Amino acid sequence: MEGPLLFGMGLASKWIGNNPSPHTVSGNGGDTMSMKRSLFFLAVFVIFGLNALPLAARGKPAEANKIVEAAKSTLSDFLADPNMKWLREHFQEAKGVLIVPDRNKGGFIFAGSGGVGVLLTKRADGRWSQPAFYRLGSVSVGFQIGGEHSEVILFIQSQNGVDSFLSSSVKLGGEASVAAGPVGEGTQAATADILSFSRSKGAFVGAALAGTVIKPARDLNEGFYGRRVSPVDILIRGTVENPRADALREELSRVASGESRRR
Repeated sequence: MEGPLLFGMGLASKWIGNNPSPHTVSGNGGDTMSMKRSLFFLAVFVIFGLNALPLAARGKPAEANKIVEAAKSTLSDFLADPNMKWLREHFQEAKGVLIVPDRNKGGFIFAGSGGVGVLLTKRADGRWSQPAFYRLGSVSVGFQIGGEHSEVILFIQSQNGVDSFLSSSVKLGGEASVAAGPVGEGTQAATADILSFSRSKGAFVGAALAGTVIKPARDLNEGFYGRRVSPVDILIRGTVENPRADALREELSRVASGESRRR
């Protein structure tokens, strides 16, 4: 931003030095000079503002890419675990899945104390949507256990569960019911919109995350897709795409097809 700013300041200084003050020019000429000066400074202000916009999103594309990569790693780790038999066997029933990687996953440290994840929904034709980024509230019961950050998968098994994520925020246990997902042999899933699977340092924990508030991460969505975009645009309309999500989407398709159960 310094380049455009200094350039604009230099032009302004040069312009002022080469032109008399409007107070020394009488009549219509003075009005014209004053108007030109006002328009000039307005232009400098606009240029400064436009060049300042990327500062708010600086680093967001890279961070978003890392989160998507970490989400795929988290999904693979969950599904490879022997305790995740129910998740593997019922994945084809999912209407959506929110994957929140460990904030240190893959050596990366993500911003935000409550966790950042990606939500993908399954469309009527069986294809998985592009990922929409969300932030969990900083006071996320179960996401931070004993000071250790854990990774989470929210298995959405109802349309109401999907719809709740299309608003400005969703409170688990409020707009959408949530229960801890079944872990191990012979366990049954609760009747809820969302089932949560959490683990910390590789150990699964039965946290339901009830009360957690989840909101769209607008800066990450914009950084990943290169423009302002809403969860509806990403998950329902499908108006944007990024090939960096292909590996994650392919993994979801593979699991939902039952391939992981045949291994």
